[in-house]
Amino acid sequence: MNAHKTVPSSAEAEVYPFPPDAGETAPRRRLDRRWLKPALIAVAVALAGVAGWQAFKPAAAPPPAATSSLPEVSVLVPGTTMVADAITAPGSIAAKRDEPVGVQGEGGRVTAVLVEPGQRVSAGQVLARIDRQVQEQEIAQLAAGVRQAEADARLADSNLARAESLVAKGFISRADIDQRTATRDGALARVNVAKAQLAAARERAERLDVRAPSSGLILARNVETGQVVGPGTGALFRLAAGGTLEMRAQLAEQDMSRLKAGMAATVTPVGASESFKGRIWLLDPVIDPTTRQGIARIELDYAPGLRVGAFARARIDAGEAQRPLLPQSAVLADAQGNFVYVLGKDDQVVRRAVTVGSITDAGVGIATGLTGSEKVVASAGAFLKPGDRIKPTMVTASTVR
Repeated sequence: MNAHKTVPSSAEAEVYPFPPDAGETAPRRRLDRRWLKPALIAVAVALAGVAGWQAFKPAAAPPPAATSSLPEVSVLVPGTTMVADAITAPGSIAAKRDEPVGVQGEGGRVTAVLVEPGQRVSAGQVLARIDRQVQEQEIAQLAAGVRQAEADARLADSNLARAESLVAKGFISRADIDQRTATRDGALARVNVAKAQLAAARERAERLDVRAPSSGLILARNVETGQVVGPGTGALFRLAAGGTLEMRAQLAEQDMSRLKAGMAATVTPVGASESFKGRIWLLDPVIDPTTRQGIARIELDYAPGLRVGAFARARIDAGEAQRPLLPQSAVLADAQGNFVYVLGKDDQVVRRAVTVGSITDAGVGIATGLTGSEKVVASAGAFLKPGDRIKPTMVTASTVR
């Protein structure tokens, strides 16, 4: 049946390897063979380009976190407000004038202690008595010597008077009168010497009593009955002259420049609920070169809640200043001090240390750490940590309070 079908030549089989359909004409077959090779080349180039782009295309960025999954946190921009400027500082309670009281005289055995710490005393009041039996015997002996000298002086004066009455009759010479006059004058001098010795003995005996040098408050008692004391014993009592105390507040040198004598202050001892009013009476002229701090001395009237040596904090009213004002919920505290959270890059919270100034019903004044232009977390800061991302919701300070 296929005997009449022609077999393609080898050249034709190479150009067109597939046998043509029976209905195809020779010109059609030649047209297909001419475009086949360029088409195959184009397809190969396209496939190579796609493979290269897949190999060298940039890595796709990770999909952003879904905003809806971030916590919504109230954020505010505090700006600055004119607020009462207050400076807080630590310090300790001390006597404004601390006077040590010790033995003035020879000393001896203490027979009585008459005061206790915390007791007010007046100037010259006896605080303790020292045994004076030996001194009293010496005083008695000297007093007897005074009386003997006075008797001798009276006798010498009488002898002189009688001799002067006999001079006119010629029974006594002028030389005898001069002798009797000298005897009388010597007797009077011995009287004065005896009296001076007696006064000195009495003064030494009086000095055995330990007395308050001025009125004030007894801070410490360092002596007991029966103790033997002397000039080298040291202070038996400590006295706050006038009963006036002070707090020695430690402040940074930049804060010292803002203060002056007479400014009001409130002092609160550590662990106490009661505060005490006072005023700055002295700013120390020296700044410690190591700590860069100075001392502000705040005068305080004595009260039972104030104890010398106790630690306390002072709040000093330093006028008014432009300060950022935050709600109390925005200011946090831990072992490192006071801080707030501010909004950083990519809505991440950043910890910012601050110094608290005045605290009023309107809010917390920030002395240092903020300029007022930051976005500050107004609430929920206790549930955040540095680096957390949030969905900020802008609010005003009035809505938070």
